[in-house]
Amino acid sequence: MRFSWRGKQQPPPERLRVLVVCMGNICRSPMAEGVLRQRLAACQLALPVEVDSAGTHGYHEGAPPDPRAQSAALRRGVDISKLRARRVEAVDFIRFDLLLAMDEDNRSALLEAAAEEHHGKIRLLLDYSPERAARSIPDPYYGGSTGFERVLDMVEASMDGLLDELERLSAEKARRLAGHNS
Repeated sequence: MRFSWRGKQQPPPERLRVLVVCMGNICRSPMAEGVLRQRLAACQLALPVEVDSAGTHGYHEGAPPDPRAQSAALRRGVDISKLRARRVEAVDFIRFDLLLAMDEDNRSALLEAAAEEHHGKIRLLLDYSPERAARSIPDPYYGGSTGFERVLDMVEASMDGLLDELERLSAEKARRLAGHNS
């Protein structure tokens, strides 16, 4: 799989950046992005955290999240209606500090597309869940509303561990930035 460059300018490094990735970016990753944004709003990390989501495939580019994903998230107080699907781009491997795949297939696609120097940034969201039995968050697209609720349960179960990791990464990056500025 190849991702194209769009000639975007590199943003300043004064923040921690997280990209959540699924296949089409209309179900799992926008729900995870919304939940993570909600949880981060209550945190005080050393650096601000930017969160985005994308898909390994461009099937739904520019589309809002699936209505079932929006409804399930909204029932938990998370509004994802303004998000729009996009495909992972080559610059994302440079721009983001952490790329979190929803399942092994999307993780493999990211690893295949990324230069080896970026492989350490690519992880599974469920790596941060206390329940290590499941490695992949199933795609609810072809199922009913209970599948979307299950996805949110799995996403929420991963948040405490992920926030601990983001706190660690944020402090580490802040120290590196302070060292460069002195």
